[in-house]
Amino acid sequence: MKDQPIGIFDSGVGGLTVAHAIKQILPGESLIYFGDTAHLPYGDKSAESIRYYSKRITEFLLEHNSKVILIACNSASASAFDSLKKEFENKALILDVIDPVVNYLSTRNFKKIGVIGTKRTISSGTYEKKINEKSPLTQVISLATPLLVPMIEEGFIFDDISNAIIRTYLSNETLDGIQALILGCTHYPIIKNQISKIFNFNVEVVDSARIVSMILRDVLDKNNLINDSGNVRDQFFISDYTTYFEKIARMFFEGEINLKKADIWN
Repeated sequence: MKDQPIGIFDSGVGGLTVAHAIKQILPGESLIYFGDTAHLPYGDKSAESIRYYSKRITEFLLEHNSKVILIACNSASASAFDSLKKEFENKALILDVIDPVVNYLSTRNFKKIGVIGTKRTISSGTYEKKINEKSPLTQVISLATPLLVPMIEEGFIFDDISNAIIRTYLSNETLDGIQALILGCTHYPIIKNQISKIFNFNVEVVDSARIVSMILRDVLDKNNLINDSGNVRDQFFISDYTTYFEKIARMFFEGEINLKKADIWN
């Protein structure tokens, strides 16, 4: 199983931040990525719908012999991780992007932490519940920022429009005094520098991509699944073609990428 690929999925381009971090830490691993661009954003979908999408995508990734299924989406991690693990853990290792961040924060001594994410991630209360289980005295402030995903997916980054939207959200007085801010959506690392700048770089902006990648490396090592064959082949699938997805994918993965449309819903 060592040379089987790592399966990764997200609603769109956000999970590419995780895929990129994995390639930096585990360059010998093959990746198979699925961006469900036909249904993005997941953040405004029901938990039931997200579980349905996640199950079908997981089946697709398993059909392509994935040894790991990494849910590179906070909304899907919050809504579907438990059900996917229950149904598929005998076929592949199942990882999410929330637990590694919570475990990392439990090693810190923050008194007040902010979380920004989609409506689904924030309404689930997953971050707040899991952080307080490990650190009962930590105050967790959760804020839904639903415009950020469509803004990023439409290519409005590093401009006046994105700066205005980001500043409007992050100027919310409930975030005053936070020591750390969790980027509770894998799209958000794309605008991490803009977010850090608004806080004058005085707040630790917690990006799940690198944290998750290091946990993945440890899990593969523990299970003797690190690919040492030298055979590496990355594949990228989307459920609906968007020019911006290809643009971002080429930004993260220099050169040509193997991008295919896979209509798994019909």
